[in-house]
Amino acid sequence: MSKKINISVLGTGHLGTIHSKLWKNCPKANLVGIYDVDSDKAEKLANELDCRCFSSIDEALNNSDAVTISTPTSLHYEHSIKCIDKGVHCFIEKPITDNYENAKEIIKLANEKNILVQVGHVERFNPGLSQLSKYEMNPMFIEAHRLSQFKPRAIDVSVILDLMIHDIDIVLWLVKSNVKSIQANGVAVLTDTIDIANARITFENNAVANLTASRISMRQMRKMRIFQKNAYFSIDFAEKELECYQLVDKDDNQQFGFEIGYNNKKIILEKPSITDANAIAEEQLLFAESILEGKPVAVSAEDAANALHIAEEISKQVEASKVV
Repeated sequence: MSKKINISVLGTGHLGTIHSKLWKNCPKANLVGIYDVDSDKAEKLANELDCRCFSSIDEALNNSDAVTISTPTSLHYEHSIKCIDKGVHCFIEKPITDNYENAKEIIKLANEKNILVQVGHVERFNPGLSQLSKYEMNPMFIEAHRLSQFKPRAIDVSVILDLMIHDIDIVLWLVKSNVKSIQANGVAVLTDTIDIANARITFENNAVANLTASRISMRQMRKMRIFQKNAYFSIDFAEKELECYQLVDKDDNQQFGFEIGYNNKKIILEKPSITDANAIAEEQLLFAESILEGKPVAVSAEDAANALHIAEEISKQVEASKVV
């Protein structure tokens, strides 16, 4: 394989268009072409990006080392299986597919065919979240609010699969413990699927995550607060900011802080310097490097399937508690 991968994009909706434009500028990829059932829309974008407009998915696969699958979630399984069966590596936008059993089939076939699958859980690459790597993490309570204004383009799935799954993925990544129990509720307000939901996830190590997601809010919010022994972290995903409050000895003169009047301790605040970056471009680059250099993918199909499994359990709880 050359030093660049030949990649195509399946689906030119909102995210597919973003992916196409960013792949065009990726230093380790050649954007070969794009495909969409709306051929007029696809052809217009292809002309803009000076790449091919494929007439079918098969044509795209025959000319590609890898693809980005940004078609509707309900089609992810069908398209992923076709790509993997053809020996084409897959970058699948989240969620990996619309149900856990299909996700397991994708993983099974990819392993059999030795095909790489990376899933677009883009918040993993948020500069604010990335700064947590500087700290020793042992979360015991996590609270997240992911609120969005209504957008008709994402109503083929519930708010749990559309928005909350971002925070489910992050929580599973941070806590690293099996889920013990889930309590959840939610309602459908503007659509036929759940538009606002809340879930409380308890883990076997006794950590707890309280997640709220809404796509019918007047104001957008993407925030997470993480509490652990002697430390509290506040992440604003929209502003790409991290604040860290830590408890240290009052006699620590190296850092200014506020005495708490208890146990000879004070609280200090750190705001790490953050370099802005395009998270989608970063995950694309890592995907290309995984193919070219044999590196593990940044967000595996297994990680995405685990997040989807928990999202399904939350959905079941919500359906069971839904007011008719």
